Amino acid sequence: MTGGWNTALLLLAVCVKVAAWANDGDAVFIREYTLIRRDHLAEEPLQDAIQKPDDSSSRTARSEEDRDTLWDAWGSWSECSRTCGGGASYSLRRCLSSKTCEGQNIKYRTCINVDCPPESGDFRAQQCSAHADVRYQGQYHEWLPVYNDPDNPCALKCKAKGSGLVMELAPKVLDGTRCYTESLDMCISGVCQIVGCDHELGSAVKEDNCGVCNGDGSSCRLVRGHYKTQHASGKTEDTVVAVPFKSRHVRLVLKGPDHLYVESKTLQGVKGELVLDKSGQFLLENTTLDFQKLSDKEILRITGPLGADFTLKVQFSSGADSVVQYIYYQPIIHRWRETDFFPCSVPCGGGYQLTSAECFDLRSGRVVVDQYCHYYPENIKPKPKLQECNMELCLASDGYKQIMPYDLYHPLPRWESSPWTACSTSCGGGIQSRSVSCVEEDMQGTITTTEEWKCLYSSKTAILQPCNAYDCPTWLAQEWSPCTVTCGQGLRYRVVLCIDHRGLHAGGCNPTTKPHIKEECLVTVPCYKSIDTLPVEAKPVWQKQAIELDEEVSVGEEPMFIPAPWQSCSRTCGAGTQRRTVRCQVLLSFSQSVADLPDDECDGVKPVTSQPCYRTPCSGVLDRGKESEKEEEEEEEETPEREELHDWEYEGFTECSESCGGGVQEAVVICLNKQTREAAEQSLCVSSRRPPQLLQDCKTQPCPPRWKTGEWSSCSASCGVGLMTRTVACSHRPSRDSNRTEVLRDEDCQSPKPIPVQACNRFDCPPMWDTRAWGQCSQSCGGGFQRRQVLCKQRLADGSILELPDTFCPSESPPSQQICAKLECPARWVTIDWSQCSVTCGNGIQRLEAVCRRQGEDRRHQNLDPENCSLLARPTKIRPCSLRLCENSLKPNPIILGQKKVYIQWRKGKKLQLVVGGYAYLLPWTTVVLRCPTRNFRKGQIRWLKEGKPLIVPPHLSMTSLGYVKFQQLRASDAGIYTCVAGQAREHFVLQIIGSKHKLSAPVSWLLGGEQQKVRETDVAMRERFQELPVPLNRYDNIVEQLLELKGSLQDEKDLADKTKKNRSTLEDERANSELSSLLVLIADTQRLDEIMHDLSEGGQREGQLIAQLLSELAITQGENNESTLHPPEKAESSTPVPPLSKPSIKAPRLRSPVIIQRPRKVGVVPSSEMTVHVGVPALLQKPIASLELRCEALGNPEPSLTWTKNGKELQYNSRVGLLSSGSLRIQSPSKPDEGLYTCTANNRLGTTSLSSWLQITGGKGRSCVQSNGIGANGPICSERSNSSQSAELCHGQACPLRWRMDPWSPCSASCGGGSQSRSVRCLKGPEGRSREVESQQCLGSGRRPPDSRPCNQLPCARWASTSWGACHGQCVGPSLATQHRHVYCQDINTTKVPYRMCSGLQRPVSLKNCSTEACLLHWRVGPWTPCTATCGRHGFQSRQVTCAHRRTGKATREHHCMWRPRPPSWQRCNILSCGRAGECRDSTRYCEKVRQLELCTLPQFKSRCCHSCKNT
Repeated sequence: MTGGWNTALLLLAVCVKVAAWANDGDAVFIREYTLIRRDHLAEEPLQDAIQKPDDSSSRTARSEEDRDTLWDAWGSWSECSRTCGGGASYSLRRCLSSKTCEGQNIKYRTCINVDCPPESGDFRAQQCSAHADVRYQGQYHEWLPVYNDPDNPCALKCKAKGSGLVMELAPKVLDGTRCYTESLDMCISGVCQIVGCDHELGSAVKEDNCGVCNGDGSSCRLVRGHYKTQHASGKTEDTVVAVPFKSRHVRLVLKGPDHLYVESKTLQGVKGELVLDKSGQFLLENTTLDFQKLSDKEILRITGPLGADFTLKVQFSSGADSVVQYIYYQPIIHRWRETDFFPCSVPCGGGYQLTSAECFDLRSGRVVVDQYCHYYPENIKPKPKLQECNMELCLASDGYKQIMPYDLYHPLPRWESSPWTACSTSCGGGIQSRSVSCVEEDMQGTITTTEEWKCLYSSKTAILQPCNAYDCPTWLAQEWSPCTVTCGQGLRYRVVLCIDHRGLHAGGCNPTTKPHIKEECLVTVPCYKSIDTLPVEAKPVWQKQAIELDEEVSVGEEPMFIPAPWQSCSRTCGAGTQRRTVRCQVLLSFSQSVADLPDDECDGVKPVTSQPCYRTPCSGVLDRGKESEKEEEEEEEETPEREELHDWEYEGFTECSESCGGGVQEAVVICLNKQTREAAEQSLCVSSRRPPQLLQDCKTQPCPPRWKTGEWSSCSASCGVGLMTRTVACSHRPSRDSNRTEVLRDEDCQSPKPIPVQACNRFDCPPMWDTRAWGQCSQSCGGGFQRRQVLCKQRLADGSILELPDTFCPSESPPSQQICAKLECPARWVTIDWSQCSVTCGNGIQRLEAVCRRQGEDRRHQNLDPENCSLLARPTKIRPCSLRLCENSLKPNPIILGQKKVYIQWRKGKKLQLVVGGYAYLLPWTTVVLRCPTRNFRKGQIRWLKEGKPLIVPPHLSMTSLGYVKFQQLRASDAGIYTCVAGQAREHFVLQIIGSKHKLSAPVSWLLGGEQQKVRETDVAMRERFQELPVPLNRYDNIVEQLLELKGSLQDEKDLADKTKKNRSTLEDERANSELSSLLVLIADTQRLDEIMHDLSEGGQREGQLIAQLLSELAITQGENNESTLHPPEKAESSTPVPPLSKPSIKAPRLRSPVIIQRPRKVGVVPSSEMTVHVGVPALLQKPIASLELRCEALGNPEPSLTWTKNGKELQYNSRVGLLSSGSLRIQSPSKPDEGLYTCTANNRLGTTSLSSWLQITGGKGRSCVQSNGIGANGPICSERSNSSQSAELCHGQACPLRWRMDPWSPCSASCGGGSQSRSVRCLKGPEGRSREVESQQCLGSGRRPPDSRPCNQLPCARWASTSWGACHGQCVGPSLATQHRHVYCQDINTTKVPYRMCSGLQRPVSLKNCSTEACLLHWRVGPWTPCTATCGRHGFQSRQVTCAHRRTGKATREHHCMWRPRPPSWQRCNILSCGRAGECRDSTRYCEKVRQLELCTLPQFKSRCCHSCKNT
């Protein structure tokens, strides 16, 4: 190894294990690396490091700079010194010379600049805690870091916790450790290196005040202000300033005696508060607050950014007012955000893609409308960025690409401008305009307009420019000619020219300002010849007028009619005809030549090719020869002087008065100069000699049908695009003389039809208030309020409506609330208060007083005379009242309000509240409160007994001042009989504990009888004492144990349904099973359990079914009110005398649809005279019986009504077939006609259910005898057949008792609010068929008289109501997945809200539905297919534009918003047809005409594709 290398710095990576203590106490080891120089290591030689061969693979190639020096190439970068939080990495190089190399052999860079997880702790603190297992001065210390050492920030200085000892535990910290807490500078090899906010070593880039690295401060605003407290206002606190989320560099100084505190509110609405009572650092919503409390002022600094909205408040104290100054940087929450590149414009062949900008809300993290970003002048919308894309060529065999080799790539969008309009003035300076739009061109050359932002990468071309800036033409008069006479008065002429700015005679001057060209002149020489009295006008050259040239029509790129100049008139005098040629021509731009086209290629009407002409009037004198002219001259010389020079002549006819349908034309009369044969002024001719008027008919052919248009209507809108309309009809007038016009079909008139509608006022409206209709009034009378929705909206030029914030509308918002229903309310009775008790002592009554009131327009109530309410029913309510005991009156006896209930704990719970009077079977370790509600007795004087002796209170049992007994975690020893004693009243309560395996565990003292071999006297005495108690001990143990066994065997809801065998709907089963699993305690009435015990005592195989039926009933009927039973209200023990509670629940029972209970047929000996069959089981009668009862038991709320049908028809009742009081069907002496299918239907307003039984009678001749097991037999049973006479004598003596006969219930008198039902009840005597009605008293021995009336439909009249639907919200990731909500509530007929249970029987309206948001209105918009690039072959294709656009506005957006639907194809093959036989010469592409015009037929590839077009070239 060379000496230079020995003197170089050797750096090694030393692994250090740093323990960061986690919350659970385990140590987490993080591998970190440090860079150590060789002189910092021990003196031992590093043989391993020196002898290690150099790894050339880790070296990079030497740069040109390194080759000129003695250094080798830099090595690869080392592993980062930290795993998070920003570390350092290094690279080494070696000196290749024995001499010393200039420069450093090591360089550094930062790495892994990601934040560490919160649980990892501070990096410097980890390094200090690594020394906790090293003794210092003989003992261990817990070391804490010392930060911001000004002398040596990169040394590891730590402070011992508790003792305050500060030591330097290492000369340098690990690489990547921050030099200072508030800086990104990091320590590398013991030296503090500068790190910029871009995390680059040596970078001086800093964050601006807004927290943006290398920013310009435009993303936030400086806010400063001051505040002065007002102690005189009476407030105790006040708000200084509200600083929004993400603000930075907050500084607040309070001078005075008051104190600061801070409130916070996160974006999720979570509130917090921080009281600043001492100096120090505080943490609130992940934000550090530095607070300094001095004697005369308080200073608060928050570097930020704020993690929530902070409200800085001041708490007033006595003394002078305080002054607060504050300053902070508030972020601009609405910022422009550049979008991703949109999809490429073409799939191949070279296209482009652009970015856009959207307005982003930093608080909500959502994109908002652009108007929010326009609030801030600092916000400059970024220009779109443009880049090329899909540069790969399309299919190599693409014929279009071969024909157009210069069109390799998809052109970029560009500004396309229309031609300039005509100049506003022809001279003197005007303006002209044009429209400029952004267009894009596809590969087929189709140009379509697109959004303007796509062209913003280049400047938009001008839409206005000056024009015709030159001076306007002016009249220029030449010199006057000599006078036309040599003596006397004559005329002189001059030439007046229109001279333009070029000095040329071009026309265009105003004819009204033209100077005159002729004037009179006087020659002072007297005239002596009388023949010269009339001057003779000369015709000099300057008398000619300037001739304006006809405007020449030039050929354009669109086909148009081009007329040639008119030929000369067909006659030299009189009326003649002029002709010209008119051709349809087009200018070919590529060759700059004019081509003739057929006339049908040009639009519009072809100009006329002939017209009448007239030069000079014809005369016989003029037609003669020169000799005649001489003779005329001689004759004129001989004419007397009085003969005039001018005379009248006819010259042609005027234009026809009508273009069709018959018109007239008039002969033109002119005054003619006889000498010059030129027209002269009419005043020169004698008016009396004017020839008569001559008329002739013209254009007599009938007129064709024509379009008749009316006047345009006014625009339907003043802005935001409106419409103007007019009437357009095809009309025809039969003749000229007829004033009638016939309206014909549109097909009879020539196309095109004039448009009847056109757009107008196509510009954006200013933001305006949009008011909706007023809502319903809150009251029907007496003055209420009604509201409406008022929104700020703007109608745009494309017809869409944009909803804006209220601040965009200029004027004040229209009122959203107004007073309504101002009419006075009618008088009504209003209850005010209870009257005084009717007695002064003892028990009396109170009446609820009512007054007659009316509500006025001011919503105030006015008391009226009771006569105004005489037509209304006055409310009468009475309640008992009890005052002090009267003298000499007996004190009422105490009463204990016990409840005859059996409580069975079904699952473990924290706390139960029970009432004395029943039994309880509870699980151990449950907290129980046993209550003894009393009346007429003080609760503090209640005594408790257990098994007849005063209750001994163990540690886990306590008695309260209200007379309760509280068991804190029940134990087996707590079982027993508890007695509540209140004066002479007593009530018992039996408590038993449920042991393991659902068995009851009782105290040893209860186990009496055979279970004990020896009975001591104490046990006998206890048994006698128990027998004296009025309550049995083990009365319901058998039922409870069977219920508990059934609980253990139930697997799921199906097991419960199998055991109960109910005909119940699936919904009811799910409800019962779910309620059973959620019940804490089963509560049964002792009366119901006594019935079950009576049924069980009859024996048979029904025991399991009865227990399962009981369990199901308890689950359904008591599931909803279980909690209220366990926690009875305190009002149950009030002093108001009320009867004992018969039902433990306070809530109304849940409404349920009817259910018919299906029971199996009773097995056992059945009396021969009577038989009972439960509906759902077939009834098979093998021999005659006295009566058959089809029992139908139904549950439901409201109580269902029962109806019977036979074979699908309504059952006809008679004296033999009738209903029992329970709704069951009884058939007396059933016979063969009674066979059939009997169906019981249970119905209430929630639903209907039914169950059927088949009745078959097998007894009699001709029928087999079937045993109960279904097997045929011929034994003695079959020999005992009875005939009809025997069946008639079956009922005699005790077999025909007196009985009640009930008719079916009548329909309820009201559907809600309480009604009644009635029926007829009669007492009958005698056998069926011969029974007669007797006095009702005779049937009292056979049972209580069934009721003949009952209440029904007790629930109050109520209905569901709902508010209007709320706003639609939610993102659309599929069709209609966004939702909107509304509030659904129950109200009575007075529109007063009532509890939901009153409407539970009605169909509840939905409160949630799908809706369509702005995102859901997006769809794929496809453009038309371009023409196919080939007419045949395999190379033709066509494309179309596919964009993601909004359905309503048509605005395009990014494609990923529409990706939840498949994207339609944007190109396809076309015209895949055979191009014919090999020898056939035809064109296979539509560009062959251009190929021929561009003279490309000489190239083979073009000639083969355009054979037909190129064959003649």
